[in-house]
Amino acid sequence: MSSLPNMVKGNDWVLLYSTMKHGISLRTLIRKSADIPGPCLLITGDRQGAVFGGLLDCPLQATSKRKYQGTYQSFVFTTIYGEPRLFRPTGANRYYYLCLDDLLALGGGGNFALRLDGDLLHGTSGPCETFGNLCLAHDSDFELKHVELWGFAYSSKY
Repeated sequence: MSSLPNMVKGNDWVLLYSTMKHGISLRTLIRKSADIPGPCLLITGDRQGAVFGGLLDCPLQATSKRKYQGTYQSFVFTTIYGEPRLFRPTGANRYYYLCLDDLLALGGGGNFALRLDGDLLHGTSGPCETFGNLCLAHDSDFELKHVELWGFAYSSKY
């Protein structure tokens, strides 16, 4: 929670997309990302129990060419190293995330920090220059267990 941008702190978490609720489809995840403006938190994991993901600017927009999107507020995280570990942009490049019809990838330079295939069943992770991260999953190639996208709605409580 403390790592989220100030603009969403105190807001209500809203589940925008879940493979269990909405089926297994990157196109549906992209479409549902437009339900609430502002940043969204992508949370996924491998079948060995690691939980990882990243903060994205939303709504997601699939591009036909490999055009990176996002801002310096983006980050990736993982639980594989015991406590949750966050990797923020290093300033080496601006490859925050890439959204295509058949791929969603965070980071770049060397490897993707996290890449999800269009089927949302498989992914890869490796060290990348954007975030200076280690592998986020147990293995560099993995099967996804579940994918969720959470948005932040203005809360009238504050």
